[in-house]
Amino acid sequence: MGQNYQKKLDDVLSGIEREGAVPKLLLHSCCAPCSSYCLEYLSRYFDITLFFYNPNIYPEEEYRKRAREQQDFISRFPAARPVSFLEGAYETERFYALTEGLWDEREGGRRCTLCYELRLKEAAVHAVQLGMDYFTTTLSISPLKNADLLNGTGDRLAKEYGVRYLNSDFKKRDGYKRSVALSEEYGLYRQYYCGCEFSKKQRDTEIAQKEKAGITGKGRIL
Repeated sequence: MGQNYQKKLDDVLSGIEREGAVPKLLLHSCCAPCSSYCLEYLSRYFDITLFFYNPNIYPEEEYRKRAREQQDFISRFPAARPVSFLEGAYETERFYALTEGLWDEREGGRRCTLCYELRLKEAAVHAVQLGMDYFTTTLSISPLKNADLLNGTGDRLAKEYGVRYLNSDFKKRDGYKRSVALSEEYGLYRQYYCGCEFSKKQRDTEIAQKEKAGITGKGRIL
């Protein structure tokens, strides 16, 4: 635990530059704001297919809004190389079945761990099907996400499915700050809760408590 995932990423990128290759990367994305810095950074090294697979997002209207925002951002953002978009199935039943019994947990617990694995596993499956060289996720850019957990899950799935996982901690080197700046520059919708109805319920409760204490504003988590 506590590994330097930025150093691991640097080593991979240096190797790519030495070889003069342009590998194919399947980049799982949770939303446009989180993808912004990741696309700016990684498109210099990879041909990227952005994979929007987030069956945890609630309600469906919110899911559709985030999916549209993601597509629109890709169409407007001048990445170093063209970025393809692939939307996964909005199969909410998989998320609810997987997390049943954990719905009252606070964000960051076992429910979230299973949710990360669900999305990363689907990314690994699609990476193999599409003949990708690597897969990874934008999730590590959030200050609220555990990079050790995400990379450990990605590495395990890489071995299971036979496709390389690109270790990363995109919040490093001011990656999160850059994503905020890009979100403002492109007028991106930045949600105030992670995605599922349980994270929304938790955030709404926290907001209500703050308002009761005289603190106003939802704030933004991404």
